[in-house]
Amino acid sequence: MNDWVKATVVGKHAWTEGLYSMQFDGPVADFKAGQYIKVALDIEGDRVGRPYSLVNAPQERPIEIYFNEVPEGPLTPRLSDLNLGDTVWLSAKPGGIFTLETVAPAPTLWLLATGTALGVYLSILRSPDPWERFERVVLVHGVRHGADLAYDETIAAIGARYGDRFAFVPAVTREERPGALPGRISDLLTDGRLEARLGQRITAETSHVMLCGNSAMIKDVKVILENRGLVRHRRHVPGQYTTEQYH
Repeated sequence: MNDWVKATVVGKHAWTEGLYSMQFDGPVADFKAGQYIKVALDIEGDRVGRPYSLVNAPQERPIEIYFNEVPEGPLTPRLSDLNLGDTVWLSAKPGGIFTLETVAPAPTLWLLATGTALGVYLSILRSPDPWERFERVVLVHGVRHGADLAYDETIAAIGARYGDRFAFVPAVTREERPGALPGRISDLLTDGRLEARLGQRITAETSHVMLCGNSAMIKDVKVILENRGLVRHRRHVPGQYTTEQYH
């Protein structure tokens, strides 16, 4: 059973129709970059909660999540209707192991995301962990439409801070977008366009890859990585790629 704490909505931003960031002020325990909390509302006598990765860095407040509204879902349409000052329930203690805590250092960290899975990487990138363990960090964000490429100012600030140690590659599948590669992340790896853009290749000797997003992307990219000799990282069995199924 979750220990719930009450929190107040202190920020809300609609990136596009149905795509939101929301910020909460509440007594949530300290967390590691890459972890999540549950957000809940009381609906018709039941407390309905779902897990959301934290977007803010561990040292920053307020708590922030990034989510899609699912029109027929039990929670997100009500969540997106909230206004500043409204209250929600948050899990008191963050959870999850999609962190860099047990990952060995390597020359390059690859962060591959689709959709709102971008959020967890923004927390990781704004913590010291990746910059202490890796020489270079590559963030790849796959979306359907260019308008879904959110948090551009945050990503630009990370780039300004870390310079050549950081690279960002957007990938858009359903329209042309200046500066973005056209196609799915798995296709961009298969045909070499992603690595050609960056001038380096993902190998077991030089890379650690984190995968977060839709199940199709994770499934396809796992096959690509394993064919190159990368193995899945587990807390007690080190490997070269880490996965998280985003909810």
